[in-house]
Amino acid sequence: MDITTTDLGLVARVQNLSKSYGTDRTRVDALRDVDLGIRRAEFTAIMGPSGSGKSTLMHIMAGLDSPTSGRVWLGDAEIGGMDDANLTLLRRRRIGFVFQSFNLVPTLDVEGNLLLPFELDGRRPTTRERDWIDELEQALGLEGRLAHRPHELSGGQQQRVAIARALATRPELVFADEPTGNLDSRTGREVLELLRTASTRYGQSIAMVTHDPIAASYADRVVFLADGRIVEDRGRSDAAEISRFMLDMEASS
Repeated sequence: MDITTTDLGLVARVQNLSKSYGTDRTRVDALRDVDLGIRRAEFTAIMGPSGSGKSTLMHIMAGLDSPTSGRVWLGDAEIGGMDDANLTLLRRRRIGFVFQSFNLVPTLDVEGNLLLPFELDGRRPTTRERDWIDELEQALGLEGRLAHRPHELSGGQQQRVAIARALATRPELVFADEPTGNLDSRTGREVLELLRTASTRYGQSIAMVTHDPIAASYADRVVFLADGRIVEDRGRSDAAEISRFMLDMEASS
């Protein structure tokens, strides 16, 4: 009997994962035989230079792209062979997303954006979920902004809304794709603290793709990719250590 993802204390994992684009002379191997598990209630940073495969890995783990070979699980559900309808349902109910570009709906106010995951699922929040949304609004300092639309908010406020929306349904895993890329350094630090707090205080599992050593230093674990392979998997590290490793990795490539 296979050992399940839950048995391993993981929220998601990939096994012998490879992804290629093109054929013959135009073929590009974005991922090469990758094995990785995202641990429950942990903040994981996935790092690497451009072209290392980190975004491709996130997209496949989130069910946004399919592998060329290998296996992919979210929880104990193997998603590699799921059809589009089931994948859409899985992403809606079990995964949260935070993007660099915020991806808020401009015609909805803050409250409407926070409730959007429930609307898409064809339901209203339960009483317990409503209490949780209220707690998020207070914790993220959004109570006075609920009637504002995205264009009336600063970049940092918009990203706070995006984080609250990602957490609203208490997903099994939140993927954050360069979440501080459009923010100034001070606001970026605040957003990273929020993500770390979501993990440490609320037990949220987070996988963040980044090229920024400072952003990665907020994570409990840092996974480095190069040329489609995992080359290092370490615990929490400071930004200087991460920068040195990145420089050494690029110098030896």
